[in-house]
Amino acid sequence: MLNKSSIISVIGLGYVGLPTALVIANRGYTVIGVDTNDKVVNQINSGKVPLFEPDLDLILKNTIKSYKFSVSLVPQPSDVFIISVPTPFKKNKVPDLKYLRKAVQNIAPVISKNNLIILESTSPVGTTEKVRDWLARLRLDLNMPGTSEEPDIYIAHSPERVLPGKVFKELIENDRVIGGITPECTGKAISFYNSFVSGECHATSAKTAELIKLSENAFRDNNIAFANEISMICESLNVDVWEVIELANMHPRVDILNPGPGVGGHCIAVDPWFIVDSAPHLTPLIQSARKVNSNKCKTIIKKIRKKIRRENIQNIGFLGLSYKANIDDLRESPSLQIAETVSNKFDGKVFVCEPNIKQLPEGLKKNRNTALVSLKKCVDGSDLLVLLTDHKEFLDVPFEKLKGKKVIDTRGVWRFKG
Repeated sequence: MLNKSSIISVIGLGYVGLPTALVIANRGYTVIGVDTNDKVVNQINSGKVPLFEPDLDLILKNTIKSYKFSVSLVPQPSDVFIISVPTPFKKNKVPDLKYLRKAVQNIAPVISKNNLIILESTSPVGTTEKVRDWLARLRLDLNMPGTSEEPDIYIAHSPERVLPGKVFKELIENDRVIGGITPECTGKAISFYNSFVSGECHATSAKTAELIKLSENAFRDNNIAFANEISMICESLNVDVWEVIELANMHPRVDILNPGPGVGGHCIAVDPWFIVDSAPHLTPLIQSARKVNSNKCKTIIKKIRKKIRRENIQNIGFLGLSYKANIDDLRESPSLQIAETVSNKFDGKVFVCEPNIKQLPEGLKKNRNTALVSLKKCVDGSDLLVLLTDHKEFLDVPFEKLKGKKVIDTRGVWRFKG
């Protein structure tokens, strides 16, 4: 039975793992955060945050002072292990579970009887059972759930469902889907989550929990694809897409999303491919949506290059690199892809304004003509402004600042400015 004297290890201190560790520590547990990146570990141990999330720096400092949270490069014996490592895909869109497998190999020597192991990483269907099978081969002395009538450990899956920028609120308040390899595993995991989550915990199987998270993000990807496809149709017909969507949404049963430069982040741009990998011949709609959203990025690149040629553009300003507003997350970001692709073959000056980062990513840093600058310098110094991410800083750029500029606004932020 878990209690507040129990030790909880969180494996992977990224965008979800670190906030999760802090939330649990602030509920009275002793928490060990584990990450294989020594730079991340050193930053956190010194009270510095390795990523941007509102209030993260303050919560980290206060939690370290409470002596309930420590960070290590290697796993330590614990009562609960939460695995929150990346699950990307390879170039051929096949899921890449190398980080997850490495995490399992790292914790295997220190797990013991009655431990609860929870996979929070978004994963292809069947991954939780793979974790069990990997552990079984590494720890022949332990009976595994689902293969023994008297298992020694408990294994479950509870995918994270949080929105960057609101991670702490949603970690606590959102409902959780929790699927164990066996009903007993599910019950153990629900009991643990109920100790720090106010949202309802919904019991299911491991495979169902895995597919639920993937289905949620594939659904959102399809909705975004429809909006992006409508935007490309409007572009070809010389129709204002923002007006089309605004008026169409006045219908009581229509709710079209706003289009953008594509889809980014580690979830929506990745998770649909996990479903496709499981059932390639049964997913034509999901695959088509991915194609539409990828092509939207290419369409904008072509539009920028066309504008450069026709307008004799000498200086370009890109506003925003992250995949969504008011965060620093550049993973799978179409905004970053657009800026990199255009700047790599542009002879003039490239100004980049991304308020949430302190240095350019490697793909842009290598270009001598590209600089990370303030919003004022980006706007003042550019002939062509390309708004890629609708950060709050960009919403109130005065109309007079845009006069005489060529503008490509992928988010509809400046549509009423002329």
